[in-house]
Amino acid sequence: MLKLIRTDSSNTDFHGLVRELDADLQIRDGADHAFFAQFNKIDRIQHVVVAYFENVPVGCGAIKEFQEGVMEVKRMYVKSELRGRRIATEVLKELEAWAASLNYGKCVLETGKKQPEAIALYKRNGYQLIPNYGQYADVLTSVCFEKVLS
Repeated sequence: MLKLIRTDSSNTDFHGLVRELDADLQIRDGADHAFFAQFNKIDRIQHVVVAYFENVPVGCGAIKEFQEGVMEVKRMYVKSELRGRRIATEVLKELEAWAASLNYGKCVLETGKKQPEAIALYKRNGYQLIPNYGQYADVLTSVCFEKVLS
């Protein structure tokens, strides 16, 4: 059974999952990894969701304020052996519900063109492609999305 917990970036299970995520991204991003890594620090993230399957941490995601009324989705990850079971969708829905409960009306995010599973996840969950924002504006390997929360 899948269990989701709301926590923050001090959670040790979150740290372990982020290490796995970063190892995967280092392979996918190659030489560009250091550029992206600078925007993915997890200290002081106050809104983290960790997914547990049979009491084992298997996935995570986080949100942080991007601007007034807008949360940015960060650090989405599911262990490779459990992908395809909609765990990421459940984490994403929980993050969106949390953002909405905090009176945020929109979520934005950046992912990479080398992460087709992530792109499919966001499209499947109602995210719309937007122009690359902020530090990703001129990055050809980045793809940015937004979703208005109901």
